[in-house]
Amino acid sequence: MMPSANKPLAVAIMGPTASGKTAAALEIAREIPAEIISVDSALVYRGMDIGTAKPTAAERAAAPHHLIDILDPADAYSVMQFRRDAMRLVAEIAARGKLPLLVGGTMLYFKVLRDGIDALPQADPELRARLDEEAALLGVPALHARLATIDPETAARLKPNDSQRIQRALEIHALTGQPMSQLLARAPREDLPFDLLPLSLEPSDRSVLHARIATRFDAMLAAEGGLLEEVRRLRARGDLHLGLPSMRCVGYRQAWEYLDGTVGFEELREKGIAATRQLAKRQLTWLRSMPDRIVVDCIAPGTGRQLLELTRQALADRKEPPR
Repeated sequence: MMPSANKPLAVAIMGPTASGKTAAALEIAREIPAEIISVDSALVYRGMDIGTAKPTAAERAAAPHHLIDILDPADAYSVMQFRRDAMRLVAEIAARGKLPLLVGGTMLYFKVLRDGIDALPQADPELRARLDEEAALLGVPALHARLATIDPETAARLKPNDSQRIQRALEIHALTGQPMSQLLARAPREDLPFDLLPLSLEPSDRSVLHARIATRFDAMLAAEGGLLEEVRRLRARGDLHLGLPSMRCVGYRQAWEYLDGTVGFEELREKGIAATRQLAKRQLTWLRSMPDRIVVDCIAPGTGRQLLELTRQALADRKEPPR
């Protein structure tokens, strides 16, 4: 990080699911006046609390939180909307004399925040319709397999059933003849109006993270009014379906299928845990593409304290007055 005396500092706390990002952010906020900006594409939705591991009321009372519960599950939130909202919030928080903490695991949001919006080609309606037909005929996993042959980097970051993003990546390749990952890598980087300290919580032993994921998913299922009851309430609205971004979130799709009667409870559990582990794998793949990040072991004791000290050092290096 090249600090500038003319720019405020913001801290990014990144990491895979179940790596302890919220707890670490709150430990910083207890010592340094700060506000938290959620960098999570699932936490934006109202009524989706348990399956998203949304910060509790007590956690949200401990420090101001932003970009949580801002959208109905029937609606969509674009990466461009996130970047605009995050840039505004960083400026407002810094103007209040507080430290902006950007906390979450939606790595595409972090990339676009740092690098700006790329100049990828606009959607082609005719090509999009043809890909829709192929998806219906062959299945989305078959399109994912095709993507893996032409753009393995992008395919590794996407779920095999993520139809929207898979089709977009195939569309870009068809229109440009180049993999989307290469185009993104060459996109001009925009200067941020603030300095960003990129802290990344990553496990030294992935099996420990996997165990955490299983324990947390079991707790979601076992909680009073837990994940299944939450999805049951969402289904009862009548206007939601599995084609929506909100209902494609990990855990919600599997719970929906269980309530449809297509899978049993044990299969729901196994699929939910497996999907969450795959999500963590994709998040770690994204993180490895950020060479300037500062890695902290998320399964070691004192993780929050380490992030706090790194933040204090970054503030001291800027010769800012004590907060």
